[in-house]
Amino acid sequence: MVVNGMPMKRMKRRVTADLFDFLNFPSPASGSSVATPFRANIRSFLTKHALMPPPSSFSPHLMTWQILFRVGEATEGSDSSSAMVCLDVVEEDVARSRSIYCDQCRVVGWSGHPVCSKRYHFIIKADGNSIGGYHKPCVRCGDILHFSELRCKSCSHVTTTDDVEDWVCHHLEDTTHLLHGVIHSNGYGHLLRVNGREGGSRVLSGCHIMDFWDRLCKTLAVRKVSVMDVSKKYGLEYRILHAITKGRTWYGDWGYEFGAGSFALTFDSYKSAVETLSSLPLSIFLSQGLKPNTRLQEMISYYQSLSKCELVNIKDLFCFLLTLIHDKHKSSSTVEATCKKQRTTSGVLSWSRPDVVRVDEAMFRVLRAVSGSNWVSYRALRGAVCRVAPPPLLDHCLMELGGKMAAEGMVVKARPNLDSGALEYRLEPQSVSITCTCNDSCVANCPRSEVLKQDLKFLYESMLHPQTMLSYGPDLTRNIAISSAQKLLDCKQFVKDYKHEKLSSGNGAMVCLSCQLELVDHSEETAPDPPPELVVLPANATVSDLKIEASKAFQEVYLAFRRFQAEELLGFGGVEDSSLVKLLLGSTELVRVGGRCLGKNGLNKFRVERGIERWTVECICGAKDDDGERMMACDVCGVWQHTRCSGINDSDSVPAKFVCYRCRDSVQMTPTVGRCKNESSNGSFGKSLTTPYDVL
Repeated sequence: MVVNGMPMKRMKRRVTADLFDFLNFPSPASGSSVATPFRANIRSFLTKHALMPPPSSFSPHLMTWQILFRVGEATEGSDSSSAMVCLDVVEEDVARSRSIYCDQCRVVGWSGHPVCSKRYHFIIKADGNSIGGYHKPCVRCGDILHFSELRCKSCSHVTTTDDVEDWVCHHLEDTTHLLHGVIHSNGYGHLLRVNGREGGSRVLSGCHIMDFWDRLCKTLAVRKVSVMDVSKKYGLEYRILHAITKGRTWYGDWGYEFGAGSFALTFDSYKSAVETLSSLPLSIFLSQGLKPNTRLQEMISYYQSLSKCELVNIKDLFCFLLTLIHDKHKSSSTVEATCKKQRTTSGVLSWSRPDVVRVDEAMFRVLRAVSGSNWVSYRALRGAVCRVAPPPLLDHCLMELGGKMAAEGMVVKARPNLDSGALEYRLEPQSVSITCTCNDSCVANCPRSEVLKQDLKFLYESMLHPQTMLSYGPDLTRNIAISSAQKLLDCKQFVKDYKHEKLSSGNGAMVCLSCQLELVDHSEETAPDPPPELVVLPANATVSDLKIEASKAFQEVYLAFRRFQAEELLGFGGVEDSSLVKLLLGSTELVRVGGRCLGKNGLNKFRVERGIERWTVECICGAKDDDGERMMACDVCGVWQHTRCSGINDSDSVPAKFVCYRCRDSVQMTPTVGRCKNESSNGSFGKSLTTPYDVL
């Protein structure tokens, strides 16, 4: 059976050892030696690797393919289900979709692209299940139904087309996925969601997911991918933290660069803001005359004393603090692993809080009885309180003892013994100022992870966030810092250009051409602006063959060009259709193809991703197009501009009547007829694209 031109595979269960390893799939060798476009690669990729459940007549325009992976090497006797990942690939027929136009294309600068015929959603759900499969829940009572069942046995509800479509669309809009990327059939895509361990992943970190996504895009010959960076780490805006410490967005580690800034911000503005804020000297926060030290000053001084290297500016301080948190996490993992080895039971028991407090107090008394700075071994401390509680509870309390507060401002310090690796403990003053003498001692003596994260949040809010930044130093310096921080928050769109090397022709066996389409019966103002499409031809292909393949390529990729016919090669007037392309073009890789769309409707509603409405953006900040920020239209001229630039906070409602600065002095105030794109009752347009997510 063939569905949508792709051969079907019957879904079957596979043992973990037979699955691809998520951490290295797809391998670089899996790609073709000859350059091929995304539209062809996605078909062959799904046919080769994906499994699809039986087709349903309810939602033929939303087909879900499935690929199962194992994470790492499979080990004998391990729980395979806990180390498995399911990738769903939802193939969306845009012509029958509820959402024809792409909001992400609009705000990243691709609104002039024609509407593509297909969207491919790559999704890894947080719960490990698949969107597809043989079972779906009843929308009324929640009971699980087999895919072939139309009537629920519990509530007698009959499944409709809308029910199935609602089910799939709900998953396409879900913000909890570990991965959600969408790629249009022209090879332009958007990374919508990456959630690592802080976002609910049990086995995959954000870096694991990004590595996989990047390999996948390279294998499929994706052209460009945008991402709106609204990621969070430790509950803080990571695009500021990472820009300050690394000089770029977190996605920059995978080649994503500045794409488009809100409020008409440019790449130079972004770089200047990064350099200004990261190089701000710490001395301006410390030199406050003879006034008593503030909490901010004490905290900066404390971490300066804790560091082996001199902390000079904001970048140094936050780099050091993030390093401490990272190293503390690694150290805690080592301690936890050591504790697990020493436990006498493998069962997981639940203990009441009074039981735990009673054991902790007994251990505190033992540690207070130890003289000087001597350490008490795990075995000795356990033996001293062996009669207080059962062995499993003792092991549990010993594993959690490090970092707990005792009486009189003392805190329990825990570390692995350098010789034996066994844990040992002692009490230390919480406020002790320690200068580290080596990397390990710095990690062992610094505050526990929770305190470090609290300090990071305080420093972030006091020194980096524009709305909570404390007063310090000269007002001019602070105002520049606030402006720079706001610019970093306003720069959310980043793009990776998968610049494929010189088009490979397979040692001359094929001819690879990038075809630029030009409509001969449309003006530049009304014609869409599709990017060039790659066409692969045999070495003996003629001009006629090129026209046929170019027509097929644009017909397949774009809905507006389903009846497009290539008629001529622009710049090669009078050339015969029988001429060999290879001889005619030589080493040329880009060719302009002229043609027209046949039929009465022409380009119709699928002309461009920005939609069929005509609207104008002209804001005082310099913005000339929709950038995803909240806007409102002038009731006189109908021109849209940012609410923030008009003095209206994002949390405030827009006024019932708004007149822009250009029309305020006009004598005649005649409202325009017709409203603009996505108009709502409050006059704003564009839905929010900024739901935060955790990338760790």
